[in-house]
Amino acid sequence: MSSAVAVLTAMITPAVLISACGSMILSTSSRLGRVVDRVRALSDKLEELARDANDTKERQGIIFAQLDKLTSRARILQRSMVAFYLATGMFVATSVAIGIVAFVPRFPVYNYVPVVVGLLGACFLFYGSILLIFEARLALSTIHAEMDFVWRLTTRVAPADLVEQHKPHFVHFRSRKQ
Repeated sequence: MSSAVAVLTAMITPAVLISACGSMILSTSSRLGRVVDRVRALSDKLEELARDANDTKERQGIIFAQLDKLTSRARILQRSMVAFYLATGMFVATSVAIGIVAFVPRFPVYNYVPVVVGLLGACFLFYGSILLIFEARLALSTIHAEMDFVWRLTTRVAPADLVEQHKPHFVHFRSRKQ
């Protein structure tokens, strides 16, 4: 009886990692949804600009640059979701492999199967997490570019004394171009 409980306990252990993958999938899916919403908003704005010739080429350039970065973000998010789904599958396979290995005690060479599959799952989880770091950095660069554009635009139309009163704030890792 105690060996059966030990096997069941070992089979349930990957559930914690499965839950972690589920959280990452949910978070990544939400981020991807926000990217899609932003692309749609920018697409609408671009269509509006095409009809209104009074707007500047600079604004159109910013929108094209954002669409390019949003495309990259969407691709990175899609890759990370695939990695998280693969990790989830590997952790489920680990749990199943633990159960199977418990019933095949005559072949100790198979004892490594759950460990290898579990490590593969952990590698996919790690890879997906690294991709999310890259995506977050890309999202931040998009925000910085948009804020820099808005700053330049407002400094052209705002009164000079107001512009002088409020200098731009630079973060140590951003360029100081205006």
